[in-house]
Amino acid sequence: MLTEIKEGYVKSEFHNGVTSVEFFHPQSNSLPAKILEELTTAIHGAGNDVDTKVIVLRSGGDKTFCAGTFFDELMAIKNHDEGFQFFTGFANVINAIRLAPKFVIGRIQGKCVGGGVGIAAAVDYAIATEAAEVKLSELAVGIGPFVVGPAVERKIGASGYSQLAIDATMWRNADWARRKGLFAEVHSHPDGMDESIARLTELLAHSSPQAMAEMKKIFWKGTEHWDKLLVERAAISGKLVLSDFTRNAIEKFKKK
Repeated sequence: MLTEIKEGYVKSEFHNGVTSVEFFHPQSNSLPAKILEELTTAIHGAGNDVDTKVIVLRSGGDKTFCAGTFFDELMAIKNHDEGFQFFTGFANVINAIRLAPKFVIGRIQGKCVGGGVGIAAAVDYAIATEAAEVKLSELAVGIGPFVVGPAVERKIGASGYSQLAIDATMWRNADWARRKGLFAEVHSHPDGMDESIARLTELLAHSSPQAMAEMKKIFWKGTEHWDKLLVERAAISGKLVLSDFTRNAIEKFKKK
C-alpha cells in the first residue's frame, strides 16, 4: 500500500509476519498533517492485522529519521482550532503506537528533532545508528514539546526529558540517547542496525502473539489517560503557535 502525499508518502509492506511502515518527506522527513494522518492509519491497520506479528516503523532516506513539525504548515495556521488539529496529529500517532497490540520496532537511521524524538520514544524498541543525534527544538521556536513530552519522559525519565526540553538548541549524540534508554541499541553502520532489526523481528514473528500483546499492556501501564492527556497538550501547542514570538522564530529559522 502506497499513499502519495505531494512529494512525500506513507507505505506499508508485509513479509513473513512483519509489517514495515515507512514515511518520507523531502524536507528531512518532516511531518505534515497528511503524513501524520496516514501514519496513524497505517499503524492502526497493522496493529489490527491478524497476520502481522510485529511492526517496524521507519523513514525513507539515509540521513534524517524525522525532522518533526513541518514548518510550512505551522506558518499557515490561522487560528487555535487549526493549531489544535495539527498538533493532535502527533498525539494520534503516539497513541496509535501505544494502543497497537503488537511491538513496534523503530529503525532510527539518522537525526531526530522535536516530534521525531517523540516518535522514537514511543516505539517499543528503538535500534539506531551513531548518526541518530536527538534534539527537542520546540522551545527555540516558542512552543515547547508538550504533545511528545509524555512519551519522551516515559522512556528517559524526567531528568533526561527536561535536559532536552530546556536546552532546545543542543544536539545529544546517539550514545547519550542509548544511555538514557531512548535507544535500545546503537550501531556504527546502517548494515549493523538492519541486521539487528532482522534478527529481532524474526524472533518476534515466531513468538506468541498473545504473550506479546499482554506484555505490551504491562509495559504501557499507567498511560491509559493519554487519549485525553495528549489532546490537552495539543491544545496548548495550538495556542502558542499563534504567538508573534513563534511566527518570528520560524521565519528566522527558515531563512537560515
